[in-house]
Amino acid sequence: MTEQVERDSMEFDVVIVGAGPAGLSAACRLMQQANEAEQELTVCVVEKGSEVGAHILSGAVFEPRALQELFPDWEERGAPLTTPAVRDELYLLKDAEKAQKLPNALVPKTMHNTGGDLTSGDSRRYVISAGNLCRWLAEQAEALGVEIFPGFAAQEAIVEDEVVKGILIGDMGVGADGQPKDSYMPGMELRAKYTLFAEGARGHIGKRLIERFDLAAGKDPQHYGIGLKELWDVPADKHEPGLVLHGSGWPLDKHTHGGWFLYHAENAQVVVGLIMDLSYQNPYLSPFDEFQRMKHHPVLARHLEGGARVAYGARAIAKGGLNCLPKMTFPGGLLIGCDAGTLNFAKIKGLHTAMKSGLVAAESVFEAIAAGDESGRELTAFTDRWQASWAYKELDETRSFGPAIHKYGTVVGGAYNFLDQLVGGKLPTLHDTVPDHAALKKAAECEKIDYPKPDGKLSFDKPSSVFLSNTNHEEDQPCHLRLADPDLPIRDNLPDYAEPAQRYCPVGVYEVVEDEDGKPQFQINFQNCIHCKTCDIKDPAQNITWVAPEGGGGPNYPNM
Repeated sequence: MTEQVERDSMEFDVVIVGAGPAGLSAACRLMQQANEAEQELTVCVVEKGSEVGAHILSGAVFEPRALQELFPDWEERGAPLTTPAVRDELYLLKDAEKAQKLPNALVPKTMHNTGGDLTSGDSRRYVISAGNLCRWLAEQAEALGVEIFPGFAAQEAIVEDEVVKGILIGDMGVGADGQPKDSYMPGMELRAKYTLFAEGARGHIGKRLIERFDLAAGKDPQHYGIGLKELWDVPADKHEPGLVLHGSGWPLDKHTHGGWFLYHAENAQVVVGLIMDLSYQNPYLSPFDEFQRMKHHPVLARHLEGGARVAYGARAIAKGGLNCLPKMTFPGGLLIGCDAGTLNFAKIKGLHTAMKSGLVAAESVFEAIAAGDESGRELTAFTDRWQASWAYKELDETRSFGPAIHKYGTVVGGAYNFLDQLVGGKLPTLHDTVPDHAALKKAAECEKIDYPKPDGKLSFDKPSSVFLSNTNHEEDQPCHLRLADPDLPIRDNLPDYAEPAQRYCPVGVYEVVEDEDGKPQFQINFQNCIHCKTCDIKDPAQNITWVAPEGGGGPNYPNM
C-alpha cells in the first residue's frame, strides 16, 4: 500500500519485539525492578506467532544459570524443567553403518552436560522444550504486569532523527495485489523510550538496524547454521529420560560442517535434529534430505524405530560467536539474544546466553528510565555490563570455535578447540571472513547428490513434514519473500547454481516449474514458509529478503 493511512499510536516505557527467551527475560526483569522500586513502568512485548511459543524451536539441553538469576524459586513456580540430563554420549559417524564413540576424556568440556565442574554453579542441565519454557516465562511476565500481544508482527522500526522511537505493526487484511480487503486494519505505532529487539537469528528489523547504524563495523560477517528438528513418540522400553547424544561426520562430506543431536525428553518422547553450517559449498546439497538419511544410521535409528514422528520444524541459528557479534546498542534501543548472535556454539546452547543478554538489557534500561532519562540515548552502560558478564566471558573463551572448524575441518578443528579450551581460550584468535552465501560453488564444479527416497518410517518427504509444522498463512496477502530482481533466479541462479533455493529451503517454498511453453519459472509457495530465514542467508546473489507476513502466520509448534 502506497497511500498514507492514519494509524493509532500507543505509548510505553519499553517495547520488546519477540517473545523468545531474551525478550521475555528482559520483560520480567524490567518489571521486577519496577515493582521493587515501587515505580510505575509500562512494558509491552509483541510476538508475530499466533501464541507465545508458536515460533520457538530449539534442541534443547538447557543450562539454567540465567533462569536462576531471574527466578531463584523457579522450581517452586513450576518451570518446565523436569528432565535432568543424566548421561552423555558423543559419536563420530564414519559412514552409513560405522561409528566411533568418543571416550569422555576426549570430549571438550563445553559438551559435558552431566555432573562435573560446570560454570553454571549448578551441575544439572535439563532436556526441555524451549517453546514451553517461553510459555512459562510469558505467564511470569504477565503476572508481573507485562502486556503481551501475540499475533502482531513488528514490520519496521520507527526512526526519527536517527533515534529509534518504537515500532510499526504490520497492516492486517491486505490482499495479494497490495490493496486493502474488507478486513483491512492498519498497523499501530507502538512508541517507547527504549525498544529491545529480540527477534531471533536474522531478525528482519535487526538486520536493517545493523546496516543503518553500522553495528557490524570491524566484525567478521555473521555465520549461520540451519537447525532441523523432529519430535518423536517412542516405545516406553526404548525411552531413557535424560539421555543426551551428540555427533558429527556422516552423512556430511568433509567440506560440509555440522552435527546432530538426539535427546530423550519427558513423556516417552525423543527429539532428534541436525545442525548444518550454511557455509556449505555444493549447491546440490539439501539440508532436509541430509537430515532424513542421517536418521537411518544405526546409532540414531535404534532410538527411533517403532516410534512415530509427531512434529517437525527448522530454524536458522546465528553461530558466529564473539568475532561476529555486532555492537548491540544504538540510540533508543538494543539488539539482544540471537538477534545479535549471543549463542555459544561450542556448547550448542543459546538459551542461557540469550536470557542473560535480556537481563543485562533490562537492568541498563531501567537504570536509565529511573534516572529520568527519556532522550532515547545510546545505552553505553549496557556494553560495560555485558562485557563484564559470565555470558560474554563464555563467548570470549570460545571465539575461535567456528573459525577453527571452518578452517581445519571437524577433526583437526575439533582438536584445536579442545586444546584452546584446555588453556582457557588463550590460543591465537582465528577468523572466518567469508560470508556463508559466498561459500557456494558453481554447479559445474560440484557433483549432484542422489538422495534415497524416504521410507515413511524413519525418513519422510517435505510435504508431510510441513503438515507436522502446523504452518498456515492467509493466502490472499502479499508474498513476504521479496525478490530484489524477480528474473535473477532463472536468469542467473538456475544456470550457475542449479537454483539452490529448491534445496536449501527445508519446506519446499521455492520451486522451478515449467510454464505452458516449457520454459522454467521460479515459483514461491510462501504459504509453506516456517520462518527459518535460510533463504535470506544462503541465496548466492542475496536476492531474497524475508519480511514479516501478516501477524499470526507461520508455524504453530507444539512443545518444540
